[in-house]
Formats: sequence, C-alpha cells, structure tokens
Amino acid sequence: MHAKRWITGLCALPFLLYLIYAGGRAFAGFVAAASVVALWEYFKILAAAGKPEAAGDVAGEAEKDPPRRRFGVIPLLTLLTAPAMVWTAHRFSMDLVVSLLVLHLIVCALFSLTRFKSDPRIIDDVVRAGQALIYIPLMLAFGVLIRDGADGMRWALLVLAVVFAGDIGALYTGTTLGRHKLCPSVSPGKTVEGSVGGLIGSVAVGSLAKLIFFPRLLWGESILFFLVLSIVGQIGDLYESEFKRAAGVKDSGVILPGHGGLLDRIDALLFALPVAYFFKKFILWI
Repeated sequence: MHAKRWITGLCALPFLLYLIYAGGRAFAGFVAAASVVALWEYFKILAAAGKPEAAGDVAGEAEKDPPRRRFGVIPLLTLLTAPAMVWTAHRFSMDLVVSLLVLHLIVCALFSLTRFKSDPRIIDDVVRAGQALIYIPLMLAFGVLIRDGADGMRWALLVLAVVFAGDIGALYTGTTLGRHKLCPSVSPGKTVEGSVGGLIGSVAVGSLAKLIFFPRLLWGESILFFLVLSIVGQIGDLYESEFKRAAGVKDSGVILPGHGGLLDRIDALLFALPVAYFFKKFILWI
C-alpha cells in the first residue's frame, strides 16, 4: 500500500507542479474538473450511508432509512454548478461565486416544492447539495484565488507542501509510534502521536519552503500559520472520515491507487485553502 501511495504521488506530482506553474485557465480548469470528481465521490458516499445496513451498523438504530438517491435532479444540478463556481472565481469574483450558491439553493428549493408531497425526504437532498457546494467547489475556489493572487505560484506551492507534509508525517508517525487514539469513533486508525507527527512535518517542510520562497516573512507568524494549516487540515481529514464511517466505506473511490478517491486526497486541503487565503489576504494584506 505504501509503495502504491508513493508511485501514484510521484507520478502525479510533475503534472500538478506544471498546472500550478501554468496557472490561469489550465489550473482553474483542472480545479473545476477535480471539483466534479470529488462531488461525484461525495454523493456516492451519501448514497452508501443511506443503505439500511450502513445506518444500522453505525447508528444502531432500529429504524432504517431507504437508500438515498445518488444522481437525481438535485445532485446532477450540483455537479453542474460546481465547475461553474470554480471558473467564476477565476474569471470574475467571489461575490459571483456566492451568487451561484444562492441561485442553486433557489432552484433546488423550487424543485423540492414539486416533489415534496410524494417524497418529503427531498428536503434532505437540498440540504446535502448545499453543503456539497460549500464543502468542495467553494473551498477549492480559494485555491484558484490564491494562485491568481500576488506571488500566487509560490503561495500555492507553500500551502500544498505544508498540507501534504502534514499528511505524510501523520501517516508514518502514527504507523510507527501511534498508541493513543485521536478520535476512535470517527477514524480508529488515527492517533494522537500521528497528529503530533503531522504538525511537526508541516512546520518542518513549511519552514524549509519559507526559506526558499518567502525569506522576508517573520518566523513567528510563519510557524503559527503552518501549525494552524496543519490543524485545520487534520480536521478536514476527520470530517471526511465521518462521511465514510457513516457509509461503512473505507475510501471515497479508487481513482488514485494507494490513496483511494480524489476526495480522500484533498480532504485536508479543502479546509486548509480558505485558511491560507484568509492569512494571505487579511493578515499579511497581500
């Protein structure tokens, strides 16, 4: 499994670095496509979570929900809206991205009115679709904003380095030294020791990247930035694990051998990107 992870990562890395270097339409288009794939996996997980055996295994409830619709009208509308949000962040502004979110909710609400009498659970689909757009394409849109901003390539590389180093540090520290469970009800395999290893990995690699890309940044605010980025990344990882735990699945997909699905690979990044954008724009004012 570890060999597959490294092979997949090393094969994908040059492609990712090129897209970050290219920026512009190439990078925004890639992120838009990634948002669709990740959303597809998200709806697959939700559909699995609605199966009676999954509900019974996780919640232990006597009442079993019928399977949820995976690709009905509302999920399909969400899949179409996701790339539009990412592309809008690149071509226009975040204000228009929020407007797309609102428009999506209005259209889904209108559709739910036509189906509520025969299917009261349609309102659940509206809520989950709204969360899906915030959770995946809106979060990814901040990555496009970072790349499009001042020193965008260097900032994008810094964020990726810190988040991925945290993932690797947590994995190998947890595997070799892990003893105390971090959040066993959500992810039994994650440990406190692994979490600390992730923090150390993020700070170490982030510090090296700072020396290379941003030597003028103050060390105090840089270390704090790396720590916060690593912490929110771990929260993002655990948040996705909640979905998989409820569904009784190990991975969100199989698109990345050794890693699972695309959502498994970017779960930490989804939470880290908005924080990085906030730090860059409203703490450093650049």
